Amino acid sequence: MTLLQKILNSKAGAAALILRVPVGLILAAHGAQKLFAWFGGYGLEGTGQWMASIGLDPGYWLALMAGSAEFFGGIALALGLLTRPAALVTAFTMLIAIFSVHINNGLFMANNGYEYALTLLVATAALAIQGAGSFSVDSVIAKKLADK
Repeated sequence: MTLLQKILNSKAGAAALILRVPVGLILAAHGAQKLFAWFGGYGLEGTGQWMASIGLDPGYWLALMAGSAEFFGGIALALGLLTRPAALVTAFTMLIAIFSVHINNGLFMANNGYEYALTLLVATAALAIQGAGSFSVDSVIAKKLADK
């Protein structure tokens, strides 16, 4: 079995679909806020300035990286395309968000705490471990590779 087949194969079944799609769409929406100023976001300039203001420099570049991880990773998760790599990238992004932005505010979202980012971290970590499941682009590609 090749490395690509190992990345794509999953025995997660339909449950992964139930986890992947909403988590992917939520991440994509948050990335769109950072990248494109959609859904009330500030775009790259505004997000970059804010990141720089809290000590994350270079702010613009980090906004681009975080926004891209969330937007493109979220779309990949929703589709079930390269789910494990996308989940790892988004999980790492949430880990950075927790420790650079939210950790000092406690757990609860009402205080800008880390509960939401932690929830996304756990969900994406689970997807990184279990894979995309049977209803995914990964599953289609894995079956084609197995038939060769």
